[in-house]
Amino acid sequence: MSEFSIEEEKILSNHFSNTDGNVFAITTPRQVDRGALMSRYSRTDKSMRRIFLDEFLQNENRGEEFYNRVLLEYGDDSVAELGEAQIAIEGLSNIAVKKIEDRRIGLSYLEKSSRYVAWNKKVNGEYRFYREPTLMKSKFSDLYLETCNFSFDVYSKNIEPMINYIREKYPIEKYTFKNSKDGTEKPFSELKEDKDIKSANMIYNGSTKAKALDILRGLLPASTLTNVGITGNGRAFEYLLTILASSELEEERNLASKIKKELDTTIKAFVRRADDKYGKAFQDYLKKVKKTSRIITKEIKPKIISGVITQLVEYESEKTAIDKIITSVIYEQSHSTSYNMIMQQIKKLSNKKKIQIINKFANLRKNRRHRPSRAFENVYYTFDLLNNFGMFRDFHRHRALTLERQLLTTDHGYTIPVEIKILGIEKDYVECMKKTKQTFDKIRIKHPEQGQYVVNFAYNYPYFMKFNLREACHLIELRTVPQGHIDYRRVAQQMFKEVNRVHPNLSKIIKFVDLKEYDLERFESEKRIEEKRKNLKR
Repeated sequence: MSEFSIEEEKILSNHFSNTDGNVFAITTPRQVDRGALMSRYSRTDKSMRRIFLDEFLQNENRGEEFYNRVLLEYGDDSVAELGEAQIAIEGLSNIAVKKIEDRRIGLSYLEKSSRYVAWNKKVNGEYRFYREPTLMKSKFSDLYLETCNFSFDVYSKNIEPMINYIREKYPIEKYTFKNSKDGTEKPFSELKEDKDIKSANMIYNGSTKAKALDILRGLLPASTLTNVGITGNGRAFEYLLTILASSELEEERNLASKIKKELDTTIKAFVRRADDKYGKAFQDYLKKVKKTSRIITKEIKPKIISGVITQLVEYESEKTAIDKIITSVIYEQSHSTSYNMIMQQIKKLSNKKKIQIINKFANLRKNRRHRPSRAFENVYYTFDLLNNFGMFRDFHRHRALTLERQLLTTDHGYTIPVEIKILGIEKDYVECMKKTKQTFDKIRIKHPEQGQYVVNFAYNYPYFMKFNLREACHLIELRTVPQGHIDYRRVAQQMFKEVNRVHPNLSKIIKFVDLKEYDLERFESEKRIEEKRKNLKR
């Protein structure tokens, strides 16, 4: 017999996916009510649908009232995770988007790509880069504009020549494509069907354009405007707003205000504290942390380094690491013992037996989506990295790790793709980098934070990453797939070699690392995408 009357079931059907099942979706339209229902649910023995009928149906402000009391009066942060929103931000710089994407927990991002979209289009006769307000009001305004425009000029005028060069170096006749009649792979010259020829050209043109844009992206300045979509919960958004509001950059402070305004239209109750007295106090704390760190750094005066670095700087002995992993594996399946008791037993096993156990788990993995178990989270690696900012933007997307980074500068040199030299545009490329450095060195004296906007993607950028073996498996295998950018593929390959050097047995769990080099990184991926397109049309 139903818990609800016929009339109540009719009402509930407009707010829940079903009225009698023990599993149901909350479909009531107001986000604040959905979140409040979830939280209220944990504080009573009533069913959720009964709570809705008794407490929410007759009071349209019930959700708001609930959050005002729980969040503001009791400070129960976890309930702020029950409100979710999606925000789109268009026309923000690559400096601001990285600050946003520093927030690792509770938020997911989708950002405009620099390899599928050319950034050479002008709007009202101007390239799309951020006109930093402090600089635009300073004596550096003309120099800043001139330098950014020069970077875009060199980038834009070389897109077509670079595409043509790539297509000459890797002609379409060199590659095979699927023949629709028998499903076999055939050279382009042997394709007879118009649809096969058209499909082959789409694959080839897409992969060669991506290659060309990959090579040229180092010319883009960090002021380049991009777009990003953010999905997240109220608690994470609240923290993001506080971080942005405490920034020294006007762009980021303005974004905090704009994001808060839009979130107020969807999950206002969940982000209310971002700019109240608690939020302001947190902003002050963050500013003091940064100031204190800056003072300590000036006292220590660390040396400046240059070049490219992928160096494993912290790790433990493989013997200790294996003991911890096997102990964790056994602990999960044990019932009446402790971690320490298991560890003492494991230490008595022979090395041969331990390696056999590790190999068993490696052999279980049949593809890179078969992630190792949590036991492999017990071993950590810290990598000291210095590589170009364009590449950093790709590694920065990994969030199941600890990453610390510095201000973007021109202090550490820059990378020059070999194709730049072969095409004969090295002189323009080097002139662009020199011009940037001269401008940056002038701006940084008074405006070190704002100076970042003028720095090109090609300039080397220092950061470190600390992650466990399970995440190393994910990061290295993902970032060495054939379609990956050549810069991060090489760094991920070097990471694997470093892990393999210190942990030759444990590194066997990283089964799907690809150590090869490819002419057109996107080619096979474009073929798969085209095949999926065909299947959708059938």
